[in-house]
Amino acid sequence: MLIAALAMQLGVLFRFSHSADLVPQGDDMKFYSDWGLRIAHGQWTDGKAFYGLPGYAYLLAAFYRPLGLAPFAVGLLQAVLFALTAFVIFRLALRVFAGSAVNARAVGVLAALGWTFFTPAQTFSVVLMPTVIVALVYWAIVAWLLQTRDAGIVLPWLWMGLAIGAMSMCVATILFALPMAAVTMWGAVAPGGGVRQRAVRLAAAVAVFASGLFAGSSPAWLHNRLVAHEPVMLSAHSGINFWVGNNPAATGYPKMPPGIRPSQEAMLRDSITRAEAEAGRPLSRAEVSEHWSRKADNYIHTHFAEWLRLMGRKFLNFWNAFQYDDISTITMQREQGITWPGLRFGFVAALGLGGMLLAIFTAPRSRWIAAAVLLHMLAVMPVFVTERYRLAAVPGLLIFAAWWAVSLHARLARREWRPALPLLAVSVATAWFVSIPRDDTTLWSLDYYNAAIHAIRAHDLGSAQRSLKIAESYSPSSAEVQSELGNIALEENRRADAKARYRRALELNPRHDGVLNNLGVMALQEHFPEVAEKFFIAGLEIEPRDASRHYLLARARLERGDIAGARAAIETALKLKPGDSEFLQFRTSLPL
Repeated sequence: MLIAALAMQLGVLFRFSHSADLVPQGDDMKFYSDWGLRIAHGQWTDGKAFYGLPGYAYLLAAFYRPLGLAPFAVGLLQAVLFALTAFVIFRLALRVFAGSAVNARAVGVLAALGWTFFTPAQTFSVVLMPTVIVALVYWAIVAWLLQTRDAGIVLPWLWMGLAIGAMSMCVATILFALPMAAVTMWGAVAPGGGVRQRAVRLAAAVAVFASGLFAGSSPAWLHNRLVAHEPVMLSAHSGINFWVGNNPAATGYPKMPPGIRPSQEAMLRDSITRAEAEAGRPLSRAEVSEHWSRKADNYIHTHFAEWLRLMGRKFLNFWNAFQYDDISTITMQREQGITWPGLRFGFVAALGLGGMLLAIFTAPRSRWIAAAVLLHMLAVMPVFVTERYRLAAVPGLLIFAAWWAVSLHARLARREWRPALPLLAVSVATAWFVSIPRDDTTLWSLDYYNAAIHAIRAHDLGSAQRSLKIAESYSPSSAEVQSELGNIALEENRRADAKARYRRALELNPRHDGVLNNLGVMALQEHFPEVAEKFFIAGLEIEPRDASRHYLLARARLERGDIAGARAAIETALKLKPGDSEFLQFRTSLPL
């Protein structure tokens, strides 16, 4: 099973190696890759608390340091982890259903095959993201807990704490395995003896486990405390994620609030600049996180009924067959023929949820699998639902889906029609549940928009424009779609059309950074320096550390005759980007 899964995933990886997307051009993959490159080149820290979980970036740096930019080598590692996940699924099914009425081996083989052909798992195992790593570690922890009986005070709790702590630096949802660890600890350490003896043993095991947990995550919190001097455990970006998931405009998917751009890097930058603008002073990373957490808490307390409805939408989003992949890499890889034809979440959820509702009554150990699935769902609920966020629940759902299929086959083979009816009935009910249509048509624009961005990077403007037109039909109020249509018009020298699109984008989002910059450049080219200056200043309120924008502002001021203002702007640009030859040449050309 391990070798078969590895061989299949290597086929995906080798096809992906011929894609232009192997080296990340944008989205979260580029965020992690760029961070890893900075570390590999010696920039271990910026001296501030981590603003993004650091574990995966440092893992990439371990590859990039000796090999250079090596996404294929990282993909090889992740292919192995993908195959190991299939093996863990197989072993879990054997352990959970051993001695039950179903063929445990058949369940394990079918569930492992389901993982091997699960399209999102294939996809996220080749891109530069930690998704497959957390899936493996989470379910390996579940398997570890299931086989832990009559444990001592130290082992296995120290190693388990170390594993969860280290993994939390990549994906913090792994911490939702802690309740299962606590229940296992109570059963494995505490039984027997008097109340006092049990309490002492349990307290000692908890202390050992907590020590491992803090030791495993120590690279993050020690850096934040000793280098950045900030009270941040893992990363200070949790506040903005909490606000994105809990604000008046939230949908249960990662819809950005007004003024926050959607890409990972831009979102983090905007969250800092917006928080500082609202506070009226510079903020530490911990203060930025607290700022957004406070806003989310205030929304929850002042709109509690509305927030409860939002949580209900998140619950439905988690189980729904609709594939909300915010980076659209699943669709792109499928269309390029990279991934094998296979299963999607809706099919697995329909059978897995139905199987879970029945299996927990006939196979008590399967309740651990159900608990793991539900705990992961709870880990996602405070923020928002995307395809990659719910991937770690899929191994458990595949086990239940395989149990359902094997049980149904066995009953039909024995002509046990009446016992087969509950299996069929529950699957019909869960299939209806996961198929409830999403009523927000703007959700359908995402894949077309991301396909357009992909086409623009490939310089296929015709395909990009066609995709953007479809995206516009689904989401006419998207400033991003209007902005990209304007960019294409500008590229094709249709300046009037570009301006019209940009004006529409600003009506929808007055703080659209890219549009403000492009309008400023156009005004500068058309010798309207006063207009250009206004656009550049507005853009700098959003991106105050953009050296190129300060340089453009200097050019606009020079053309307007404001020599002192031009000198001030170019000096700021050089502080942000020292030694830039174009900036230095401009400063030299300024009149004395």
